[in-house]
Amino acid sequence: MKNGWTNFVIGTVRIRIVGKGIERFLNNCVRQQIMISNVHKVDGQLATRTILLKDVKKIRILIRNADCKIYFIRRRGFPFLTKRVIKNSGFRLGFLSFFIILGFVSNMVWKVEISGAEPQTEHQMTKQLAKIGVKRGEFQFLLESPEKIQRYLTDNMNNITWVGVEVRGTSYHFQVVEKNEPKPQQKTPYQHLIAKKKAIITNLFVEKGQPLVKVNDFVNEGEVLVSGIIGNEKNKKVVAAKGKVYGETWYKSEVEVPLKTDFQVLTGNGYTKHYLDFQAFKMPLWAFNKEKYTSKVTEKVEHPLYFFKWKLPLSYEKVAVREEQNSQRVYSKQEAVEKALEIGRKKLLSTLGEDAKIKGEKVLHQEQDNGKVRLSIHYQVIENIANTQPIIQGD
Repeated sequence: MKNGWTNFVIGTVRIRIVGKGIERFLNNCVRQQIMISNVHKVDGQLATRTILLKDVKKIRILIRNADCKIYFIRRRGFPFLTKRVIKNSGFRLGFLSFFIILGFVSNMVWKVEISGAEPQTEHQMTKQLAKIGVKRGEFQFLLESPEKIQRYLTDNMNNITWVGVEVRGTSYHFQVVEKNEPKPQQKTPYQHLIAKKKAIITNLFVEKGQPLVKVNDFVNEGEVLVSGIIGNEKNKKVVAAKGKVYGETWYKSEVEVPLKTDFQVLTGNGYTKHYLDFQAFKMPLWAFNKEKYTSKVTEKVEHPLYFFKWKLPLSYEKVAVREEQNSQRVYSKQEAVEKALEIGRKKLLSTLGEDAKIKGEKVLHQEQDNGKVRLSIHYQVIENIANTQPIIQGD
């Protein structure tokens, strides 16, 4: 027992032996290879010594056949220290709290790094990320997945082409590719205004230039509406024609609307479950209700958990369950026609300029076939038909 550190780890027990058969008992211990140290014989019937904790069971067996008694007077070593610590409720609570806090800290966002972006773009992206909670001090398992964060940034920032999102432990790294917008071509200072399509002129607002058409004139595509050359033969001046020329144009649209439509709608009922996923099994943390829906939509979001920079073999999983039901929409023939006209108007206006408006519409053809109503619609539209054309030297 010369190695004190080894004995401390294993544990030692100080014993006292009282009786007439001490020598015989010690000889039996030697035969059983029980290591004994620090032997102190007080008198013929009393002795103290130290044994290893692992030999206590052997000692208990040997003492039964010996003409002596044994008393345990002192316990030392790591096993006894651990036992005393475990019995201390304050230590247990502190030990558990330490690992819980350490686990939470290891799964918080401590760094958000953006590379490849100009300072202005980086500032804008930081503000967008803060709106969805991607900032220092937020818990990672409460944030959206990297794919959803990437989609959000792409949809809400017009000055980036692509952004990569990578989670490294407690850090979020963003690699940005900005849009390289071509420099706008310098417009020639001199230009005409020409018609971009066939139309009947309904109104003119000319700021600069010489109008060559008037209200109710019919113009063809490419015809000059406002000339950039003003003055007479003796005193000509070239300017950049500017203004708006409104004309009545014509469009034709084909629209189809089914009389019956089946689709799924969410009822508004649902619940969210939270799990700790240990790979082999899942332990529910919250929402233990087992409400069953005939039809449902399930969305899962999984966040791996970390201990400092090391990824743990468990993760936090949030499962959102939403009830849905079948619904059927039925139109009468007249309702289907009205819906088709509404769809046709919205579709047409989405392709026109901001100041365009529909003057009139007429159904050219209507038919009902295979549970659908089909319309062929003619539209009269008032819109700005002016387009620019540079004035080339020599014109």
